[in-house]
Amino acid sequence: MTHFLGRTGGLPVIAMIGGGQLSRMTAQAAIALGQTLRVLATDPRESAAQVAADVVLGDHCELADLRRVADGVTVVTFDHEHVPTEHLRALEAAGHRVAPGPDALVHAQDKLVLRRALAAAGEPQPAWTEARTIHDVTAFADEVGWPVVLKTPRGGYDGKGVFVVHGPDPVAELLERHGPLLAEERVPLVRELSAQVARSPFGQVAVWPVVETVQRDGVCAEVYAPAPGLPEGLATAAQELAVRIADRLGVVGMLAVELFQTAEGIQVNELAMRPHNSGHWTIEGARTSQFEQHLRAVLDYPLGSTEMTAPVVVMANVLGGAASAEDWAGPSLDERIHHFMAHWPDVKLHWYGKGQRPGRKLGHVTALGTDLVEVRARAVAAARYLADGVVDAAFAFEREH
Repeated sequence: MTHFLGRTGGLPVIAMIGGGQLSRMTAQAAIALGQTLRVLATDPRESAAQVAADVVLGDHCELADLRRVADGVTVVTFDHEHVPTEHLRALEAAGHRVAPGPDALVHAQDKLVLRRALAAAGEPQPAWTEARTIHDVTAFADEVGWPVVLKTPRGGYDGKGVFVVHGPDPVAELLERHGPLLAEERVPLVRELSAQVARSPFGQVAVWPVVETVQRDGVCAEVYAPAPGLPEGLATAAQELAVRIADRLGVVGMLAVELFQTAEGIQVNELAMRPHNSGHWTIEGARTSQFEQHLRAVLDYPLGSTEMTAPVVVMANVLGGAASAEDWAGPSLDERIHHFMAHWPDVKLHWYGKGQRPGRKLGHVTALGTDLVEVRARAVAAARYLADGVVDAAFAFEREH
């Protein structure tokens, strides 16, 4: 175990379960507020463990490790949803404050629990059923048509645990491998949106503009803030939906409501009760970032302004290129960052300290401006260069002239 106690000066210590990039960026926000973020990480090489001053090494599935990280802190929160619900109830029973609490968090942990809650509340969502047998899936497909989307109720993220089946043949093997599944209709999408809200223990809320998210191979690649061309009425409806869900479930902290936009309106896809990839743009693009706001909310501090700092903000993830670190033959990371800074001095970089792997989120960049096409071009070109050293034709032309 590695455990470094930060000097708090009487200010709160917050425990965050998980040592990924969300903890890393939350730790940066905590520093500015004079707070200490204690991180439960599985390895000292994890993203947050590299930079946090207070690190506990352990397993989020082990109650004893959760008790160690919770000892003496003001509140326990999360950078992922994978902590067993029964362990969180045990922490609460021992007098620890958990935000969001297990009664709320289970709706982000278990997609079937979420679907039942949304149905009971009458909120918009895709047609769905719980599938335990092939007959459950085929009967559902008779109603909504093939293909059908099958999801593992727990544990899936970034496209993992999601299967699009065009007929009954693969269903038996998926059920045998994963157990009961959530079956959903394949929604005819216009695009995907995200509505983020922060909520304090006593119900104060703050919402950001609704954003458009662009997914590639199940992974978020780009985020446009605000969602371009979204009618004001639909944007307001999405924000109000997010607030209703946060209030109904008793969320404390950040809530991201991932949405499908269809020709008829919006539907709830999934929830995340933590800072979320669709909100990374808020670090430079809003008066209060999602990371600072999460800390304010779980500590029941007054929430900060969500006003945008520019008319248009684009976040692009830096996704690992085709080669692993061992096979990489392009410019070094330091060289790529050097050239990135020279060519895009107004694009902000956040690097996560991870080893390179194809498709892995290595960092993100954020560009601000007034024209979406121009701002997106800068962000995407910068992210691509950082990922794989590829210089597009426009970049090469500018450097030559």
